[in-house]
Amino acid sequence: MIRFFTATLGCKINQYETQAIGEAWARDGGQEAVEVKSVQEANLILVNSCAVTANAVADLRQAVRRYHRDNPDAEIIITGCAAQIQPKELAELPGVVRVVPQDEKAKLLEGPESDDTPETEGKDDKPAFAPFSISGYGRARAVVKVQDGCSHNCTYCIIPLTRGKSISRPMDEVVEEVGRLLAAGFREFILSGINLRHFGRGLTEKVDFWDLVQRLESEFSLGWAGRARFRISSVEPGQLDDKAFETLAASRMVCPQLHLSLQSGDPDVLRAMGRGHYSPENAVSFMERLSTIWPTIGLGADIITGFPGETEEQFENTMDLCRRLPLTYGHVFPYSERPGTRAETLKNVVSVPVRKERAARLRKLVNEKKKAFQAELLKRDSIDVLVQDEVGRGVSEFYAACRFDSLPDGADPRMIVRAKPVGQEKGVILVEPLEVMR
Repeated sequence: MIRFFTATLGCKINQYETQAIGEAWARDGGQEAVEVKSVQEANLILVNSCAVTANAVADLRQAVRRYHRDNPDAEIIITGCAAQIQPKELAELPGVVRVVPQDEKAKLLEGPESDDTPETEGKDDKPAFAPFSISGYGRARAVVKVQDGCSHNCTYCIIPLTRGKSISRPMDEVVEEVGRLLAAGFREFILSGINLRHFGRGLTEKVDFWDLVQRLESEFSLGWAGRARFRISSVEPGQLDDKAFETLAASRMVCPQLHLSLQSGDPDVLRAMGRGHYSPENAVSFMERLSTIWPTIGLGADIITGFPGETEEQFENTMDLCRRLPLTYGHVFPYSERPGTRAETLKNVVSVPVRKERAARLRKLVNEKKKAFQAELLKRDSIDVLVQDEVGRGVSEFYAACRFDSLPDGADPRMIVRAKPVGQEKGVILVEPLEVMR
């Protein structure tokens, strides 16, 4: 009997792939296997790793040592992005019996003891979308993976080295998976990928991400609009064109919330990052236009501070852009050198204390905007809250954290409840239920 515990570090795509592997092991991994909820119960631990920052790799090492300390008899398998770039170093960690690189992760779907030797004989170089799929999810909001990899090669980013070139999931498979998850009781689906701007690459039909959203809308809105919803994980400002506006304007199921892979508000810094294909101003003009159809909008952004060569004036350009954008939250990161990237060799390095000080200033601005947005939500007659657990925690369509004092009958986790905002406590909107959206 295999008793396996899974741990996921990093992005939503990692969460999705861990779920797919866990389902495969419990279903047909080649021998009897069951997933357990604690490290102490396990005789096998799967760690799905991240490598996007140096801290992510440090967190991985710390986690593996902790798991071995808590259960020294359990065997540990490490997979994911860190396993792709540091296989030998990770293999030396205590308790580790196997390291499966990211490009061989799909072999784990065959079972914990599957052969991870690359199958290259008779194959061409055309990438295929790895056969990950799910029928359930360990959280109330289900991730649906629609794209993988990235072919853009930003100067600071290690992802092309860890996940390879862009590849897209056939739209029929996405539709089928959403249908399975709806039948299983899920009501919010996060459409996720490494770079959604690249959706369509590798498919025989000429489509982009907005075509996928339109297809999902046509398949599900008639029966599910108002009772289920889609959330877009992250988009680039370069995706925000007329087609994006028309798609969102016509949608009855997409949450009125976007997350921008912005990175900087200065054009010269963006060019140094290898992201000169969009203008920061495009984000401002699109959000102004979008406000005509979405008067209330949740908006987040990823931003890097202290990129090599970033001057104080250029950072202030980012601050000014963030003041002008209707941000409601943000993910702000001091720049982190990653071995093997072009940015590692750039001159005019910004000192770590300056990177962190700029990040702190920007986070303060974003937090002020978040508080102002929550104050505006309190003026609304209602918001639609996805229930996340029995305690009453949830998330609104605008991606604001919410909490019920008590849930009405039938408002189980994964259900959407129309609710009235009545207060605010420690960054959480307090709500009272009005109607379960069955």
